Amino acid sequence: MADLDRKLTLFGLTMVAIGSCIGSGIFVTPSQVATVVPHHAFVLLVWMIGGLIALTGALTFAELGSLFPQAGGVYVFLKEAYGELAGFLYGWVILLVINTGALAALSIALAEYLGYFVELNQNEKIGLAIAVIAGLTLINALGISSSQWLAKVFTALKLVAIFGIIIAGLLFYQPEQVILSFDMTKNVPENLGSALLLALIGVLWSFGGWHHASYLAGETIQPQKTVPRAMILGAVVVTITYVLVNLAYMLLLPLDAIAATNKVAGEAVGTLLSYGGQLVAVAIAISIFGTIAIYTMSAPRIYFAMAKDGIFFSKLAYVHPRFHTPIYAMFLQAFWAILLLLFWGTFAELITYVTFMDIAFMGLAGASVYIFRRKIPQQEGRYFTLGYPWIPFLFVAISGAFVLNTLIQRPEQAIAGLLFLLLGIGCYFYFKKKQVLPEKTPDAI
Repeated sequence: MADLDRKLTLFGLTMVAIGSCIGSGIFVTPSQVATVVPHHAFVLLVWMIGGLIALTGALTFAELGSLFPQAGGVYVFLKEAYGELAGFLYGWVILLVINTGALAALSIALAEYLGYFVELNQNEKIGLAIAVIAGLTLINALGISSSQWLAKVFTALKLVAIFGIIIAGLLFYQPEQVILSFDMTKNVPENLGSALLLALIGVLWSFGGWHHASYLAGETIQPQKTVPRAMILGAVVVTITYVLVNLAYMLLLPLDAIAATNKVAGEAVGTLLSYGGQLVAVAIAISIFGTIAIYTMSAPRIYFAMAKDGIFFSKLAYVHPRFHTPIYAMFLQAFWAILLLLFWGTFAELITYVTFMDIAFMGLAGASVYIFRRKIPQQEGRYFTLGYPWIPFLFVAISGAFVLNTLIQRPEQAIAGLLFLLLGIGCYFYFKKKQVLPEKTPDAI
């Protein structure tokens, strides 16, 4: 059977980590944050908290990535720490909820922004979104080199566009028109802690993705060193970018105007240029397209790893002999994302549903570092988490508080995710009973 190619470099994998995070979120969710915490200081604070969670998570996952430098990432960490069931359930919700839900949300958001230039009805938007998912899946199926090229080019383009907004805000701020106030006696939410956790739904959706670098360890050059560095660098770059671009929004628009629009970037640039909305629409479309390209490439490595372990459909372990990619795993993900796209709800409902399950498993994976410190005290080439045990504790504690608060404040979406989890338990025992093993595949298809 063919195997995966190790061609990903540090720069390429870092661009995957950054590009996985920066999609539509930073252009859409600032309005949701400003609605929940209508205060300049707390808006910036909640984005800093999101960055802190991402950085503590990246530092924690860096150790895990150096311990298990193979395809699958978080799936492998959970399986090795808690057993096959935990690993399977993560892969299950990645396929049915997290990654495919994100793909559905991103692809329809891309179609919405293209509506700035071409008038599309709802069916045409869905058709375009389906075409994007299918097309990018096919391109990524052609090999990791083409995937790496897409990640580099589109991540670079989106960073250029975002830093253009940041520079515009810093250079053209007019204090007589837009008041920037950090007065702690006004507009402070009564239940501040709960409000900050609620605001984190959109923030963590925007930060989600830096760990996708761990999924690709099996195709990375010197993964024990490269994967940890890529995740940490990705989290740092994204945090700085998000805090600065939110400051830029607030320098160009009043906070109540930010809260009232889901096109904050377009309206912010529109205060300077008459065609600002169209310009930003292009930037957002590029950003979303790049993120979809990465998501169609990265998560299938989890289903591939599950199939190799004999706890998922054996065909998903197939690697194309010419392109060296898990093509059946990639095609299955595209198929399910398209089904979600056809039957999904609103953007806000979808990101709550996705983020709740994602953070729950991320917190569980972060806690596994304590288990591995006991089980595997030493290993050559291992990265040790900076600030252990407090850095992992901070990541796990904040993740746990977020999950609990979401369950209380947004029970419908949270319970829907939990029902998918229960269904996954039944499916695990079905696969376990059959003990599916990867088939010996021919050299070509």
